[in-house]
Amino acid sequence: MANNRFIITISILLPLALLAATTTAKDVATKQDKTATVVVEGKVYCQSCKYFGSWSLTGAEPIPAAKVSVICKNHRKRVSYYNTFLTNEDGYFYAELKDFKMTHYLLDHPLHSCHVKLLSSPLETCNLLSNVNNGINGSPLKFENKVLYGKNYEAVVYGCGPLAFRPTNCDPETTP
Repeated sequence: MANNRFIITISILLPLALLAATTTAKDVATKQDKTATVVVEGKVYCQSCKYFGSWSLTGAEPIPAAKVSVICKNHRKRVSYYNTFLTNEDGYFYAELKDFKMTHYLLDHPLHSCHVKLLSSPLETCNLLSNVNNGINGSPLKFENKVLYGKNYEAVVYGCGPLAFRPTNCDPETTP
């Protein structure tokens, strides 16, 4: 009779102990999970009149407060992410894609699904869209082999461009 009580007690307590151990391990794993964030960076310039009509950025000047968009489409060609970003005083933008989600690990990967487009320039003398590095059609992302690490944070950095607006008026003498 004592052996039966022991077996019954073990058969009840053992699953409870295993359940408690798995719950604790699961809680620890959840606390240690890191969030991976996708970041896109690039620069926006005003192309020199001398190189108007080409993709050359020789003599180009950075544009502060230029606006670009990052658009991602899922493997069903539906927009899954869209946001706009402004450049800083050096024409540089750092676009953290908050809430970007991949429903398919390969087809929805940022390298395949996202691109950057020029939207607007605050400069009246340089606000025409150019397709330098596909700024009009959508510049594809490039993996820059950069990952930023922090406590419970990881950001994978992609680059695009550089992108450029073109001047509104170029003298015929300065264009090729």
